[in-house]
Amino acid sequence: MSSAFSFTESSTFTVTHARHMAAKVATDLKRLQRLYPGGPTDTRIAQFEAEATALIKAGYLESVSYGFQRDGKWIEPTLQYTARDLMGGSADDNDPGRVRPGADVSGATFKSFLCYSSSWFRLSQAEQDAFEAGLPFSRSDAPQPGVSGYLSEDKIYSAGGRALQRATVRSY
Repeated sequence: MSSAFSFTESSTFTVTHARHMAAKVATDLKRLQRLYPGGPTDTRIAQFEAEATALIKAGYLESVSYGFQRDGKWIEPTLQYTARDLMGGSADDNDPGRVRPGADVSGATFKSFLCYSSSWFRLSQAEQDAFEAGLPFSRSDAPQPGVSGYLSEDKIYSAGGRALQRATVRSY
């Protein structure tokens, strides 16, 4: 006599999963605010968190950067988050934080830059417009800034089969 057993697990990505990851991004932004003059305000952090939640939930986020630019380039301590679908796998879910203090942000301006996923570009213009109307602020088109230094991957925030890989700009 033989027996066979199988186990199937399915998970649905929910707004709760998206909020979990976006809250970690917001915590990182609060750390930038505390450590660096000219960082994001509480109001702006709440807007960034709401935007990230909506984009992550819908699957429209490819990457988003928050940090300081000087001469059109990201400088340390800029944070970049890249969305990943874990395709049934799992990833670490690190605690937020560990933003390095003491970087020179003199003459720099706090900015954010967003790249949409391929799913976004499969939407009609009307669908894109309707989605954007529900976001807390509007973004404008701009060329992607370069990096003064290099990006170092340092954290992963994950929930519900998706993840955000965080990378931090480091100086040479």
